[in-house]
Amino acid sequence: MRVRQASVWVIFGLLMAMGQVGSAAPVGKTAVCRRVVVEGEVRAGQEFVEVIGNGLEVMLEPLASGWILRVLPTGVPRPEHDYAELASPPYRSVSPLLISTDFSFRAQDAVAWNPRHFRFAADKTTFAELSEAYKEYRNAAPSASVMNKLTELVSRTPEGTIQLLDAHLVPGTGDQGKMAAAVASHFDTTAHSLEGPADGKGTLLGKVTWIRFRISLELPERFQAVRGTVVERYGCS
Repeated sequence: MRVRQASVWVIFGLLMAMGQVGSAAPVGKTAVCRRVVVEGEVRAGQEFVEVIGNGLEVMLEPLASGWILRVLPTGVPRPEHDYAELASPPYRSVSPLLISTDFSFRAQDAVAWNPRHFRFAADKTTFAELSEAYKEYRNAAPSASVMNKLTELVSRTPEGTIQLLDAHLVPGTGDQGKMAAAVASHFDTTAHSLEGPADGKGTLLGKVTWIRFRISLELPERFQAVRGTVVERYGCS
């Protein structure tokens, strides 16, 4: 039973990453929605942080293997989990939040997974609800009711997208893995430059050395964006 449930989470995560899981909307109604847009660039080992509002900041945190995208509260101790992590299952697995060579992704696979779609908690209340549901999920073999509760909470969170506008990478020499093949299909259509390894010796996974990116985050109606932040308005149904 647990294996079957884990498979469901993997499928859910991959569909979400490819933009195929969304919130239902009333048929025939069009509204004006908002999204905050953050653009920047970062080199391997560097961190990028920008405050977006509602007491939140978006971060690209450096890892030895690349970066992980996080949405975190500002001005308070860092929580054990972040606002994007808990809203973007599957957990401890392949994730659209990881722009890295983790889980046997080669550097070219990390770049080719583009764009990436994720979700995030937009306020403290939603994050607290997700945290409580996640504790239930982690404390024991998750029951159907626990899985359903967590899925329902995730489905109500706003969506985010990270798009790689350009990248520099040392390509990996290994074969593409099955999980990478499921999502990493836009290498040719993503601007990129190939670099040689510093020591002249290639590795199976390679390394992403620099990225230029655009992060878009849907804003709930009452979300207060920070002054100076780029906020786009668009028609939504």
